[in-house]
Order: sequence, then structure tokens, then C-alpha cells
Amino acid sequence: MPSLVWSDDLDNQLAPMDETHREFVECYNAAANAAPEDFPAALDALIEHAKAHFDLENGWMEAVDFPGCHRAEHDRVLAVMKDIRKRVEHGDLFLGRRLMEELPAWFVNHVNGMDAALAFHLATIGFDVDSCSLRPLAEGETRGAGCGCASLAAEDAAASEGSRV
Repeated sequence: MPSLVWSDDLDNQLAPMDETHREFVECYNAAANAAPEDFPAALDALIEHAKAHFDLENGWMEAVDFPGCHRAEHDRVLAVMKDIRKRVEHGDLFLGRRLMEELPAWFVNHVNGMDAALAFHLATIGFDVDSCSLRPLAEGETRGAGCGCASLAAEDAAASEGSRV
């Protein structure tokens, strides 16, 4: 079974995000290496971790009006995990093991793509993930624009608003 290994390549320089990603790696490896009789419980633990993990990031995204495609990916992955868990409950271990084969590639891609963009955006705009608020600006300081997709979403929203007037 494939395994996930935490490395600096997965570090997005955002401590709470990086910590939850390390926990995902641990939960994944526990499920991937579980004996067949222990697999359902290990998969349950991975799903519970993923839900809390995604809720944390979704909360940050909601607070800064980050584009919804990232949240939608969380929702899709969680839905697949829950569906496969139901199938495992009915004896379909093949799909459970297949999920374990696919998750590492998805996780690395997600962390280095969508999560890296979110971490960069939060840092650029001065968002404090602990208080879930923007840090105050020093006199004369301005906020960065963040990631391109966030500014494009704002432009699209402004354009839509302008077309309704």
C-alpha cells in the first residue's frame, strides 16, 4: 500500500495548516496500513480528521471571501470518502483500498496547489488564522492583493454588479 511521508515540500509556511497536514499524513498511513479487520475504524478516523481539517480551512476561506473552488474540492473528496466508507461497511474492501491508493497523489497535489495558494493569500493580506481576522495595518501600510484567483473573483463580482445597474 502506498504511504505518505511528510517533507518540507508539503510545508506551506502556515503553522496551523502544516500541522493539520502532518496529522492527515499520520491518519492516512494508519488507514493505509491497517489490517482488514481494523481498516473500517482507521478509515473512520481519517474521515473525521479530513472533516475537521477541511472545516478549518473552509472557515479561513469564508472569512476572507476566498474563491469557492477550493471548498468545493474539499466537499467532493469528503463525499467520496464517506461513500466508500459505506461500501466498506457492506464488505467492499476493494474500493476502500483503492481510495488509499489514490489519496496520496490527490493530497500532494492539493497541498502544493490549492492549499499553497490559500496560505499565500492569507499571508499576503495579513490574515491572522488564530484570531480569524485581518491584522491591523501600520500607518501607511497597504494590503497585498493576494492570489490572482481571489482578485479575479472580486473583479468578476464587481463586473456583475456593474452590469445589473
